[in-house]
Amino acid sequence: MNPYILAVLLSGLGLGTTITLASSHWLLAWMGLEINTLAVLPLMTQNHHPRAVEATTKYFLIQATAAATLLFASTTNAWLTGQWSIEQMTHPLPTTLITLALALKIGLAPVHAWLPEVLQGLDLTTGLILSTWQKIAPFILLVQINSPDPTILMALGLMSTLVGGWGGLNQTQLRKILAYSSIAHLGWMILIMQFSPTLALLALMTYFIMTFSAFLMFKLYKATSINTLATSWTKAPVIMTLAPLSLLSLGGLPPFTGFMPKWLILQELTKQGLAATATFAALTALLSLYFYLRLSYAMTLTVSPNTLTGTTPWRFYSPQSTLPLSMTVVAALSLLPLTPAVAALLTP
Repeated sequence: MNPYILAVLLSGLGLGTTITLASSHWLLAWMGLEINTLAVLPLMTQNHHPRAVEATTKYFLIQATAAATLLFASTTNAWLTGQWSIEQMTHPLPTTLITLALALKIGLAPVHAWLPEVLQGLDLTTGLILSTWQKIAPFILLVQINSPDPTILMALGLMSTLVGGWGGLNQTQLRKILAYSSIAHLGWMILIMQFSPTLALLALMTYFIMTFSAFLMFKLYKATSINTLATSWTKAPVIMTLAPLSLLSLGGLPPFTGFMPKWLILQELTKQGLAATATFAALTALLSLYFYLRLSYAMTLTVSPNTLTGTTPWRFYSPQSTLPLSMTVVAALSLLPLTPAVAALLTP
């Protein structure tokens, strides 16, 4: 892709997200979401592969549906209450419609089915943008909505943690596994959003760090399925040693960074008197942990037969920059000791 066009598209991504973050008016927020969607579509089709075109078409139709629902709901809210402010949502009908539209945009269950299919058709770099940057604007809008009834968000969160763990169990394609991982992590964030928005944002940031490390590792290996991970030790032995630890961090195991948001979320849910909800969420985390262990097993305990020429790629210079990968891997593995400081910052 022409670097000037790439710069314009990335600027459009940043502009759309910034407009949505800075707006207090539903019409401006909708415009920012649309700019964001239109900027990412050419990035998704830059490879001109039939699967990429199919994934882009699916993504466009889903995002257009969600945007139309959002515009309809915000117009209905203005008609019923006489105002367009994001933080003044008082009527249950438009609030519910807007919540479902934003859930469709970011891929929460039960409106999640498009996310694994779209992510499977993209390359890992564009998939990383779709799994991280494209979540920011709808997520911030969900945080800003003061829903009078948290039941919808709790139901969406619990369903997402369950579907995200259950759906990834029988997958062999890494991009689909990461898509279901995204659904499960978003479920944890939505669960706690009504009680502690700052904790939900902390969970989002740690998810970004761990997802960056996972996508960049798979990109370095040029891996798209579990079978290709079995031969990855010949390409980058040092990174292969750290990769299973990073995946276990994504699963939320101590002593890695991924344990921090799960720990704090379970603690906050218990404080709110939702012990049953916290127990159910913790049990669904075991499902997600299973397929992270599958990936770790394939990388560390499986030795695939290699030819003599296939055992030396690590000796050759790689043109890929490993600085972002090394920074995100270190962050994904070692931020848990900062938990007391983070908890102090989150305490009002």
